[in-house]
Amino acid sequence: MKLLLTSGGVTNPSIHEALVQLLPKPVPECRALCIPTAQWGHPMCGPSSVQGFLAAGPTWRNFSGLGWASLGVLELTALPTIGEERWVPWVREADVLLVDGGDATYLSHWMRESGLADLLPSMPDLVWVGVSAGSMVMTPRIGQYFVEWPAAPDDRTLGAVDFSIFPHLDAFPTNTMADAERWAADLGGPAYAIDEQTAIKVADGSVEVVSEGRWRKFGS
Repeated sequence: MKLLLTSGGVTNPSIHEALVQLLPKPVPECRALCIPTAQWGHPMCGPSSVQGFLAAGPTWRNFSGLGWASLGVLELTALPTIGEERWVPWVREADVLLVDGGDATYLSHWMRESGLADLLPSMPDLVWVGVSAGSMVMTPRIGQYFVEWPAAPDDRTLGAVDFSIFPHLDAFPTNTMADAERWAADLGGPAYAIDEQTAIKVADGSVEVVSEGRWRKFGS
């Protein structure tokens, strides 16, 4: 699987070019599945934000609104009740998964419970485009700073990459570089702080920061 891990989506030409490089065909020819599940685990998200994401509304023009050939919905909380024979073909037919933000520990839980986490390693050409928690879920830990789901046992996530991500750098009063420094010190491992104009591209074992904004790497 190929990853484009963003804070705010495909927000500038450099990130768009990185996406084009990862996809098997042009954006208007690619079939996308939207995964809104992380939103249900975060107190700031709800029906209106999920609706905007799935409807490719104006706020999501840099994500679900990029002009995909088709947009479907993959709600992970439903998958355990319908059987793999139904939903696995949906994923295998997709070119890209668009994974929105919310709480990364909640998303990680349902990726495991649904079986999606086990399926993804068998799909090397599938592209995962994450926003915020949709990116953080691929890291080993998100730090207690970002855990909003009350039932989360800890801050661990899937560990598909070996670094952590501090998103929305400078976008909120509590997401300053000083906040990122304290967060990274608590984690003790490699990590990136990225703003809305930055993404991390992961493909074929290489990690590349794509940015027209501000970012910083912590650790080795």
